Amino acid sequence: MLTRKTVNTIFLLGVVVSLAISIFKPIPWPAFALLTASWFFLTLCGSFFIRWNYHMTSLNSNNEINKPQIAITFDDGPHPEYTPKALSLLEKYNAKATFFCIGKNIAKHPELIKEIIRQGHSVGNHTFSHANTFGFFGTSKVTQELNRTNKIVEKLTGLKMTLYRPAFGVTNPSIARAVKNLELNSIGWNVRSLDTTFRNENQVLKRITSKTEEGSIILLHDTSAKSIAVLERLLVFLENRKLESVTVDQLLQIRAYE
Repeated sequence: MLTRKTVNTIFLLGVVVSLAISIFKPIPWPAFALLTASWFFLTLCGSFFIRWNYHMTSLNSNNEINKPQIAITFDDGPHPEYTPKALSLLEKYNAKATFFCIGKNIAKHPELIKEIIRQGHSVGNHTFSHANTFGFFGTSKVTQELNRTNKIVEKLTGLKMTLYRPAFGVTNPSIARAVKNLELNSIGWNVRSLDTTFRNENQVLKRITSKTEEGSIILLHDTSAKSIAVLERLLVFLENRKLESVTVDQLLQIRAYE
């Protein structure tokens, strides 16, 4: 995939070459506009598609795994109604998962974060506010958000999280600097369920099962009845395919906590 550094270098070279040529032969302004638009489009896509690793490196799967394992991950919890249901299903099918939790939700439901860990699942940082404008925060503000969530979990459990899931999957230079400074591992996915969209339960399940293979990281949310229904059917699918759901840190062979 193209990285921000590569695209910026190509863009600057294109500008320099175009300016050099324009000394001898006028270049129509639409050519410069097209060059700028192409740079903007690639940068915009790179910011929203986490698997591009455009602004920063995220771990999206384990393609080198030699075990029949995958990782189910949940974003946006903990939720007082649906997180307990997810935990119950995971226990029923002897599966482990990773919960990327929003700090303000942890503060409201501290007993749930403790129960997630007690049952052997992993937890990760999914910002404190999950604000719609998070992609516009500067490095300092991003750092404050991540530190605030980490401190809440550390106070409740004694664990200092090292896993981070970008809100909305959005990355940019400010987020990249904050993640690097805090020495966090950014975790992406290669199977996006789209369970928060208009798609119905069958469509979401089909999307997941058609893409899941050894080493996959699946993105779900523990925030709706539809997602819980999908989870149960997914766990049956995995059981039939003899695929084990493990925590994302186990799948990637990294540490979830310091």
